[in-house]
Amino acid sequence: MVDADHDSWGRLDRRARAGIPAETYLDPDDPPRRGQYLPFGNGRSYGDSCHSDAGILIENVRRDRILSFDPGTGLIRCEAGVTLRAVLERAIARRFFLPVTPGTADVTIGGAIANDVHGKNHHARGTFGRHVTRLVLRRSDGTQMVCSPGENVDFFRATIGGMGLTGLILTADIQLMKVPSPHIQQHAVRFDSLDDYFSIVDRMDQEHEYSVAWIDQLATGRAMGRGVLLAGDHADGSCEFPDLPGKRRLSVPVSPPFNMLNRVTLRAFNELYYRKEKPGETVKTVKWPGYFYPLDAIGGWNRLYGPRGLYQHQSVYPAENAPEITARLMETARQAGHASFLTVLKRFGSEPSPGLFSFPRGGFTLTLDFANQGPATTALLDRLDHIVTAAGGAINPYKDARMSPETFAASFPDWRALEALRDPDMMSNFWARTAMKLQK
Repeated sequence: MVDADHDSWGRLDRRARAGIPAETYLDPDDPPRRGQYLPFGNGRSYGDSCHSDAGILIENVRRDRILSFDPGTGLIRCEAGVTLRAVLERAIARRFFLPVTPGTADVTIGGAIANDVHGKNHHARGTFGRHVTRLVLRRSDGTQMVCSPGENVDFFRATIGGMGLTGLILTADIQLMKVPSPHIQQHAVRFDSLDDYFSIVDRMDQEHEYSVAWIDQLATGRAMGRGVLLAGDHADGSCEFPDLPGKRRLSVPVSPPFNMLNRVTLRAFNELYYRKEKPGETVKTVKWPGYFYPLDAIGGWNRLYGPRGLYQHQSVYPAENAPEITARLMETARQAGHASFLTVLKRFGSEPSPGLFSFPRGGFTLTLDFANQGPATTALLDRLDHIVTAAGGAINPYKDARMSPETFAASFPDWRALEALRDPDMMSNFWARTAMKLQK
């Protein structure tokens, strides 16, 4: 029952953890003992929201059947362990696509709902939860309920973004999006500074379904905040790429003994990435895996950060002071001697999620990845938290592994509403070190 493979994607706290198959947990002839449990999907959360060291993880990834798919409407029903990749492989042939997808296709449907994930088109379509029409939830007392916008509404809202704390999701209905092609007509705009980005982002967001910017976090002076904005729309039906391009071929089989993504290597990478795009706007058609999931092409890429793992810091803050806050966050990291490999900046739209506990909200979101350097890194992250919360922003809980209870409360002042609907037997390391400490 004890398995060392229940890592989170950040690989910060690697240890053997107890887990049982979902079928064992659901066995009516051998019900589980009362205690602490937590659903576990495919381990793509960066922090400790997918861990329960005081309890047992329910391995839901093996429940991976697509139960039905209507090729006329695009409504798909599947078990919670189905990955987004499996949904796409089924839907693309009928010219449907996920209406919202995060940066990896290896997330399970249950994980996408529990974290109410967002994508490059949040400004246009909101979070994943907005496209869930129905789910079936199993509580630890054996109660099984259908939840939707019209039935068991409180549990429906609490489960979307509820990080697995309301119970085990069994199945979900997702409304997919009709597209002429899965591939993307990409508009790449190279910009020379952070001010240049903010001068073009309004237009790009209004004109395109997708919009996200890569930022060179190490650039200074006039080039501070330079980067590439990658906007896009689904290509027309004449696109000649195969619907399902070949599988990934590269992988990082073991973790190197040191961090390979350091300031020296990242400075060189940033220069190459910035220069590979021509000045101005370049338009071309790209395959959907490369646009939505570029890092999925490299299996185990998180191992490149070395044996101590990585922290990801994602924040959201109001649009009115976004240029100033973005610059302060990046400069604070530089002054602390930390280099971010994946520095991503985008706008969140104002469309609210149906979820009770959803991270995205109107404003701008900045994502920074840092190799774990011990106390120096956690001290930096605390400073970043303070900058964001002082500006009225929030920190993403399912990317986090160390925020304080006070930062959590500032980010989610209504957290007690989720606690009131939490399954009493469901507990995560994250909830134990934040919400539960606030109750004492």
